[in-house]
Amino acid sequence: MSFIDWVVLVVTFILIISYGLYKSNATKNLEGYFLSNRSMPWYLVLLGIMGTQASAITFLSAPGQAYTDGMRFVQYYFGLPLAMIVIVVWFVPVFSKLKIFTAYEYLEQRFDLKTRTFTSFLFLLSRGLSTGISIYAPSIILSSLLGWDIYWTNIAMGGMLTLYTVSGGSKAVAYTQQLQFVIIFIGMVVSGYYLVHLLPGGLGFSDALKVGEVSGKLNVITTGSTGSGFDFKDRYNIISGTIGGFFLALSYFGTDQSQVGRYITAKNDRESKLGLLLNGIVKIPMQFLILLLGVLLFTFYQFKESPIFFNKTVETKAWSTPYKDSLAAIQDQFKVAQAKQLKLNRALVQSNIADTALENKIQQGAVSLSALQKNYKNVIATAVPGADVNDTNYIFLRFVVDYLPVGLVGLLIAVIFLAAWGSIAAALNALASCTVIDFHLRYRSKSIDGTTLAQSATDYKTSKWYTLGWGVFCILTAQFATGMGSLIEAVNVLGSLFYGVILGIFLVAFYAKKVGGTAVFWAAIVGEIFVIVCFCLDKYDIVGIGFLWLNVIGAVFVFLLSILFSKFRTHAI
Repeated sequence: MSFIDWVVLVVTFILIISYGLYKSNATKNLEGYFLSNRSMPWYLVLLGIMGTQASAITFLSAPGQAYTDGMRFVQYYFGLPLAMIVIVVWFVPVFSKLKIFTAYEYLEQRFDLKTRTFTSFLFLLSRGLSTGISIYAPSIILSSLLGWDIYWTNIAMGGMLTLYTVSGGSKAVAYTQQLQFVIIFIGMVVSGYYLVHLLPGGLGFSDALKVGEVSGKLNVITTGSTGSGFDFKDRYNIISGTIGGFFLALSYFGTDQSQVGRYITAKNDRESKLGLLLNGIVKIPMQFLILLLGVLLFTFYQFKESPIFFNKTVETKAWSTPYKDSLAAIQDQFKVAQAKQLKLNRALVQSNIADTALENKIQQGAVSLSALQKNYKNVIATAVPGADVNDTNYIFLRFVVDYLPVGLVGLLIAVIFLAAWGSIAAALNALASCTVIDFHLRYRSKSIDGTTLAQSATDYKTSKWYTLGWGVFCILTAQFATGMGSLIEAVNVLGSLFYGVILGIFLVAFYAKKVGGTAVFWAAIVGEIFVIVCFCLDKYDIVGIGFLWLNVIGAVFVFLLSILFSKFRTHAI
């Protein structure tokens, strides 16, 4: 990056962080530190919800996901609007009435302490691990730009994020996300403009979409159907996205403290509900546009010389080994094949009629290019043992650095960093709140008075130490994120291992009034074991189950098993 880009990046950081810390300077108690004194208007609730889910992973990995797999990932969000309605009708009124700090406090009132503790533990485990992956995402940027060691970069990045969250609490997170989203929106619009603007003369947006369609990248709706029936292993289709996505969204927004902690900060029920409903309306179009950037990026590289491998740092290391001749040979083949593909793409956009033969040639050419890229990655993996050869997360970043003008590079890098700061800070705040409220304070005293909590300076300081502790844990987790492939998929898979079971517990709480704590507790333990077994069976291709279905399996299994255990217990008595 140029000096000007660094100036833009640093100035943007300083302004955003200073604003957040300034707005939070009066936060000196638990209710202020974790819940912003329950004073947030609907638009800050909305920005908090969206900012928490839209991490750096969203802006780094999602365009790369569309670049490699097309638009079908958007189906993952089709169940979200319905989930928002359910949460607004059933979840929000309960949480608001009880004036809780964490969602899991309700479970003790409805069931017992052990159920509350186990559910909170599942959240802490899943969110702690996924936040570590989220720290790894912005670290990729500095590591790629400056050639820094990824492990030391994780420490530096995670350390700054942790100190910021420790200092400001939830109010700093909320107000920071307000400005973040303005900058992020500007950055995405600018990226889309330049992707089209930089296409060779005579080519426009419609031409880009035409090439994307022929290449199979505009696959917004897929059915998951095959000649032998429905493919449950298919991760993204309209059925799994609507059903599995509904259960995942219901669990994430309804029971995950990182999200619950955002909308219980609202000044009243109306503000919470409005923020959630607007999130259900806005999220799908926003994700569609982010994925569309990936399709435009793919099209851009159909008319421009494309890197055979997008992680420049790892590629440079591989070229300094004895395998450089093998890499050079594959790269030469790639350039020849790419030149042929470019001619075919130009012929396509110049053709006014459908040309099936030409479209078939383009598709065959894409397969050949993909095969050469795979061979290149295999050589790199041999040349640099342990290197991450999945470059999906580097595709968008490479375009930003190579093609955007001076100043805008710094802005786009700032966009990715700011997205990371918002989501990670919210997650650390949620992790600390659950640890303090559900464990530290709960097991220190059998009864907790909310008024006393809100006024306790000692507990306020303790919360900061727990925030720091979770920051250290997440940094350590980030060190193991290398080689996970698409980070946005990795986070979603990780969440699906736990979210279904957590949701099942809450569904029992709301809709199975006769089921007691012991029944749901043991059902949850058995359910979690069952979900993990299903995941392992899928991983080793014994059965075919897409990760979204794990949310359905976990929730339904816990719900039904709780009722069964309850009836068995009743009969036994």
